[in-house]
Amino acid sequence: MSTMMSPVGRLAELFDSEGAGDYLGEPVTVAQHLLQAAALAEAAAAPPALIGAALLHDVGHLRGADPLADEAELSGRDLMAGNDNGHGDRGAAWLARWFPPALTEPVRLHVAAKRYLCAAEPGYLAKLSQASVYTLSVQGGPMTEAQARAFEAVPFAAHAIAVRRWDDLAKDPHAAVPGFPHYSLLLEGLLAGQSG
Repeated sequence: MSTMMSPVGRLAELFDSEGAGDYLGEPVTVAQHLLQAAALAEAAAAPPALIGAALLHDVGHLRGADPLADEAELSGRDLMAGNDNGHGDRGAAWLARWFPPALTEPVRLHVAAKRYLCAAEPGYLAKLSQASVYTLSVQGGPMTEAQARAFEAVPFAAHAIAVRRWDDLAKDPHAAVPGFPHYSLLLEGLLAGQSG
């Protein structure tokens, strides 16, 4: 990637390159998954930052393509091999260079939201895909009751739960959704601080 490229241009390139790869045992690519999550957020009339969070929630799996990354490359393959790659935290930290907390915090918290929902919502675990159940085991499993109560008090927890629900539904290999360019202006507005 060019160091002169805008952040939105960098993201577009990631969607076109690494995003074309398989999504962790699911029947879609990473890009298809992210675009479906964003379309679900948009259909729910979510605010721009939350649509952006849905679009970028798994960007931590794509950071290996970024030559400006400050840390070692990471990949979803690490997670599927049984090593928690911290993709929520790392993706959020990378995005925080350009985007506000209203976008980055739901990205950071979306794995914790899965763990929370498994503890707090009867039947949620049974609805997860086989791959998501496996990654849950790598990511710490369902929260304890004390962890769940603490999570509820965290700023943006409710937004992370919304992103998590869209994440769970965004695995349809036949879904027709807008491509990344559809979200470029929304993301540019968030960079400029014009939306939230």
